[in-house]
Amino acid sequence: MSPRHSAAEANRTRDRIIERSVDLASLEGLEGLTIGRLATDLGMSKSGVLGHFGTKEALQVAAMRRAAEVFDREVWRPAVAAAPGLPRLRAVCAAWISYLERDVFPGGCLFVSVTFEYDGRTGPVHALIKRQFHVWALRLTAEIRRAVHAGDLPAGTDPAQLVFELYGVMMSLNHTIQLNGDRAAAARAHRATDRLLGFAPAGTPLAGAAPAQG
Repeated sequence: MSPRHSAAEANRTRDRIIERSVDLASLEGLEGLTIGRLATDLGMSKSGVLGHFGTKEALQVAAMRRAAEVFDREVWRPAVAAAPGLPRLRAVCAAWISYLERDVFPGGCLFVSVTFEYDGRTGPVHALIKRQFHVWALRLTAEIRRAVHAGDLPAGTDPAQLVFELYGVMMSLNHTIQLNGDRAAAARAHRATDRLLGFAPAGTPLAGAAPAQG
């Protein structure tokens, strides 16, 4: 086998390991990833699996990076064609709900599960997860600010608060689908995001808006 074919085969094997790792982690958590389980599932030796990453931690980092690629493909890219600001925010939320409703990861959103698994820890995996959430929050914040500038959201809208509440809707949706198997939860999530991203009835403060000063 030529060096080029050897490298291509090694890359394909590495991708298979990562894909299986992402699926397993969504079901059993990143700590549930064991070299033995992956080797059995993929018909490989333990040394063959470990040889592609060196350490379990490196495998976990690779799994989270792949999960971010999947999330970007499923949630952000479908919304990019929408006009910046409120139209894109609405498109992002619709894609986000669809991503959770369709069980893109077999155990639900991997980012939701690892948040609870790693929120009190330190180290490279924790740092990567934190950075991934930060980058996503920055994207949402930029679109909220564009929507405010365009007059599509109230001038008093607090972007950080609105991002916080959108996260809450999506985490609740993931929880309700995965724990209760309640597929009607997607409709409730749509109503919640419509309320958060639309003007409230007269006299009702919009979620995310700063309170009026007396």
